[in-house]
Amino acid sequence: MDGNNRSNVANLPPGFRFHPTDEELIIHYLNQKVFPSSNHHLMFSIIADVNIYKFNPWELPDKALFGENEWFFFSPRERKYPNGTRPNRAAASGYWKATGTDKPIIASVGSQCLGMKKALVFYKGRPPKGVKTDWMMIEYRLLDDCFVSQRPKGSMQLDDWVLCRVSHKGKAPLAGGYLQGQEMAIQITIGINEYDHQLPTMDQIVGLESEELDEKVFQEGSPEYPPTPIDTSVREVLKSIERVLSVGALDELVMASSSDDAV
Repeated sequence: MDGNNRSNVANLPPGFRFHPTDEELIIHYLNQKVFPSSNHHLMFSIIADVNIYKFNPWELPDKALFGENEWFFFSPRERKYPNGTRPNRAAASGYWKATGTDKPIIASVGSQCLGMKKALVFYKGRPPKGVKTDWMMIEYRLLDDCFVSQRPKGSMQLDDWVLCRVSHKGKAPLAGGYLQGQEMAIQITIGINEYDHQLPTMDQIVGLESEELDEKVFQEGSPEYPPTPIDTSVREVLKSIERVLSVGALDELVMASSSDDAV
């Protein structure tokens, strides 16, 4: 990432928040990027130049210059077919799929159309069997009649720049595409399904102290519970379950004893 841009972002005042409207993104950022003026470097240094189609969406937050719950990028677009105007939406391990038609962005004063925006969702895999994710994007572009393309004939470049607003539905993601706690939950679920360890019945639990219970359930070579390779994280979960069940069983015995004494 450009060092000067990083420096500019670091000098932002405390409490700064970047929540531009659609109109502001078109007029003050995208339009200045495509048609730079003398002060354009002050206007969009907070938005990074990244070809988002070369990355998975969960890799993009680390490449942004600024952002907390959403991240902004200037990105080029390529054609899907040499002689067509349809953009290529393939990206790393999946693809972006539009969720509707283009919507016009109308000026707050008057009725001028400033540009267009499109909502997209990221799917992992390849169409038509992609798996929908919680990654979303709004793509902003200028009107086609705003400029005349000077690209050579047969060029696969569709747009020099569009502005992409990437976000995730839910908590802030971690590297690798997992949410907080999701990776461990997936591993534990897989481990339990894979090993399918049989738990003891309530009759077997009653009367055992917690240490005796742990030894009986997990003792290697026990004829009742043959040795089974169990992942450490799965073992800890099972032990926690057994301790809860053991305490519950002891409570039942105490209650039953109290009832007998009362009679």
